[in-house]
Amino acid sequence: MSGLAFRCRKLEVKRWSNGVLNKKVWAQAAGVEPGVVIERVEFDESVEAVVLSCRLRRRQAGRCGRCGRRSPGYDQGEGRRRWRALDAGTLRVFVEADAPRVHCIDHGVTVHAVPWARHDAGHTRAFDDQVAWLVTHTSKTAVVELMRVAWRTVGAIAARVVADARQARDPFDGLVRIGIDEISYRRGHKYLMVVVDHDSGRLVWAAAGHDRKTLQQFFDLLGPARAARIRLISADAAEWIADTALAAVLAMTGVRDVAAGGPWTLARCGCSSRPTPPGCIALITG
Repeated sequence: MSGLAFRCRKLEVKRWSNGVLNKKVWAQAAGVEPGVVIERVEFDESVEAVVLSCRLRRRQAGRCGRCGRRSPGYDQGEGRRRWRALDAGTLRVFVEADAPRVHCIDHGVTVHAVPWARHDAGHTRAFDDQVAWLVTHTSKTAVVELMRVAWRTVGAIAARVVADARQARDPFDGLVRIGIDEISYRRGHKYLMVVVDHDSGRLVWAAAGHDRKTLQQFFDLLGPARAARIRLISADAAEWIADTALAAVLAMTGVRDVAAGGPWTLARCGCSSRPTPPGCIALITG
């Protein structure tokens, strides 16, 4: 018997002798944290999937699903529920656990938090993150077929992951040089207004529409404090973009002296040097 065959055989005996290794392997594969108790791992023939039955330890239970605050119990909710985890090859995998409700002082009655999934989600965090990553690298159709989910589910997961990421980090923090553009989709019948960070290359904001009102939404979210740090705005030659961006930045920063210069202008505070020193804002055409 070869060394590899011997090790595989030894692993198989060990796995079936006490079940401990089996639970640990499945827990890691499903993205379940080490602190969660895996009660059993079964194959559900009715749905042809592996099901990990879990329970939370006392220190993890009884927390609000929205804010994580420890809260008193309310009721047992709808009983046990399942969350879709990452597939194991061709097999679907689910995490199953009780889903009682708690009474949060801020959010009222809500399902308690579980560490392996976001609130009000039917999939684990690992599954959500995988779908969100795929959306940024391939077509939505490919994601639907690969992950075996519905078309609407992909959009809901992407929105959930983006909202979670924005709570952890302010997308507008540290913006200095930004680019504004509009892109069309559905054969030019609909438009998106997008803003990117030139320094990091990431998309920081997008909204449906391509008019002054839509662009003003970005500057309203940006606010005066963060607008004061903007030093460069690049875009195409659309005059309404220039007018809206210039007016918004000037209004927020209190700059009043504007030097003329083509479709874009240099707004300054008592200086006309280039490159612009601190306190000045350069608006350049693309």
